[in-house]
Amino acid sequence: MLRPHALRVFVAVADCGNIRDAAAQLGRTVSAVSMTLKQLEDRIGAPLFEADRKHTLTPLGTEVRKLARDLLREHDRTMERITAIATGQEGVLRIAAVPSVAAQLLPAVLTEMLARQPGVQIELLDTDTPSVHALVAGGEVEIGIAGKPGPARDLEFMPLFNDPFRLVCRRDHPLAAATAPLRWQDLQGHRLISNKSTTDFATADDARLRAASALSARNMISLLALVGAGAGVTILPGLATRSMQPDLCSMALADRAALRTVGFILRQKNTPSPISTAFQRRFRKMIATSGLVSVTAAP
Repeated sequence: MLRPHALRVFVAVADCGNIRDAAAQLGRTVSAVSMTLKQLEDRIGAPLFEADRKHTLTPLGTEVRKLARDLLREHDRTMERITAIATGQEGVLRIAAVPSVAAQLLPAVLTEMLARQPGVQIELLDTDTPSVHALVAGGEVEIGIAGKPGPARDLEFMPLFNDPFRLVCRRDHPLAAATAPLRWQDLQGHRLISNKSTTDFATADDARLRAASALSARNMISLLALVGAGAGVTILPGLATRSMQPDLCSMALADRAALRTVGFILRQKNTPSPISTAFQRRFRKMIATSGLVSVTAAP
């Protein structure tokens, strides 16, 4: 087997026309270069130079130099790509996140990553928390950002931030006039439009409210359109209420337990790729400095 190092030494000597200059270029001793050339010629079974002075190639040497240059060029490109992938400068990252995170937090992080690491490709899927868990567990994405999975899931949860739930209603709705955080009993008698995000927490009062709801919506655009049309009120994570139509408002809830803890979702016993590690580091830094969410203690 011809080693790339031996071919590199041969090409250097052939280009320089002598061993001494090639040794200086390679940072090797003259004797080491001479030994490498001898071993290469022994391996090939024929001389590559016409004489010991190494300034004239044999016909075989001319062909080997051309082939060696092509091989070394491809070898170096391959090694550069391996290094880039190993350091997170190249590669594909597939992420699944709940819609509020995908819309409010990820754009800035992903834009920065693409600017600093142009060799990276990112695929983002926004969906509800149960679907994020399923996508990570099934290996369809490498990392998820959502609420905590149940204990039966073979998933690892790394908490990032707490996101209190808020009531969303029209500005002309009676509840919009409240001057204090709303209690669950304040919602009695008002139509609640249920949605997937409310499954991230549960209290007795909230469970009764959701059971009494005659309307539900899964898509965020449809949900807010229903609220805007006066079909009822809904409960959403605070992050999801940062970009709403001007005719809607969000109201604080008195129940401090009405919050979701959002974190990274990873498959257990799975070594993250370098690009995933780089993304996690950038995302943590962003949420720690953005002031948009209440950061939790992270491992």
